Amino acid sequence: TDKSQGSGVIITEDGLVITNYHVIRDASQLSIVSYDKKVYAASLLGVEKLNDLAILKMSSKEQFHNLNFGDSDKVKIGEKIAAVGNPAGLGSTVTQGIISQKDRKISGSIGLLQLDAPINPGNSGGPVINSAGKVVGILRSKIVGYESLGFAIPSNYAVSVAEEITQRDI
Repeated sequence: TDKSQGSGVIITEDGLVITNYHVIRDASQLSIVSYDKKVYAASLLGVEKLNDLAILKMSSKEQFHNLNFGDSDKVKIGEKIAAVGNPAGLGSTVTQGIISQKDRKISGSIGLLQLDAPINPGNSGGPVINSAGKVVGILRSKIVGYESLGFAIPSNYAVSVAEEITQRDI
């Protein structure tokens, strides 16, 4: 955005994207840079502020490769995951870790997935992917001053918000 940067997940072939609300908050211009470095204008379709989600639409008639969601209720503590994002604006970066805990509540949020994968500013809104290649979470935050203490919004909740905002099955 003209205010910050973050990550996101293309969730439909026609270019719907999920990210964090804090990534786009107060922005007057939204752009999405794809993995292959193409830049797309985007519009905001809706937000869920309390749990930090935003749904964007890429301005393009292209068909996009979207990621598929897994069932976050089936995630197991100790399960291996990968966190994908754009830390410090360096571009696509993948870190690995495990699900450290489920249902962590911070700042009045829903129960979040706790991760030990390194996440940094710019990773917000990126996917947490399980070993089956499914998105099981959306990166949200970390606790500053601690190593590898991050949190993600469970995919089931993220999908329900996206479906409510777009009035579509995701």
